[in-house]
Amino acid sequence: MNAGGATTDVGPGEPPSGKREQTKAANRQAILDAAMHVFGDLGYGAATVRDIVRRTDLATGTFYNYFPDKESVLRALLEDAATEARVLVRAARRSSEDLESFVESGFRAYFEYLASDPLLFEMLRRNAGTIRALYDEPAIGAGTVELAEDLRAGIAAGLVPDLDAEYMARAMVGAAFEIAVLMLDREPVDVDGAVAFISGLFLGGMQQFR
Repeated sequence: MNAGGATTDVGPGEPPSGKREQTKAANRQAILDAAMHVFGDLGYGAATVRDIVRRTDLATGTFYNYFPDKESVLRALLEDAATEARVLVRAARRSSEDLESFVESGFRAYFEYLASDPLLFEMLRRNAGTIRALYDEPAIGAGTVELAEDLRAGIAAGLVPDLDAEYMARAMVGAAFEIAVLMLDREPVDVDGAVAFISGLFLGGMQQFR
């Protein structure tokens, strides 16, 4: 019973619920961090759950309290990265005042995000084919939906030419991923070159419809 007279559901020897949640969050993050290293070092195809667990202080059984298999870990990593990237990219687009900055700033935010994290960088470079196959997953593909929304808003505001927003969004997101894969595979990584190429490509096409 607590000071206010209410009972709690914490049994003898059990940590308070807040502490349990912190432990669960820490364990899950430890698995994700380990998997990022393993997928980058070994490649997704060669990696095993045992390889991931070995990079943590956790027991194998603990892994399965959080994830059923290695694919679910990869999906979680990609969803987390996609969520972070979408926030940055959308903020860049929405601060734009003309078509050129709308296109260029979104691509730049995306490429700079991918190039800024060495672990994410290596995982994406090593596993591009596997990741490409998961690109239509809801959380990962949500960036396409958001881009289509922003394109429609830009069309309504007279900022973007009146083209099919869904076609444009799918083309821009697909091209961005493929250019990013090539960009990350080059030495040194040339964010400016990638931004200039893909921006020029889409701006040239869009401007024909003005």
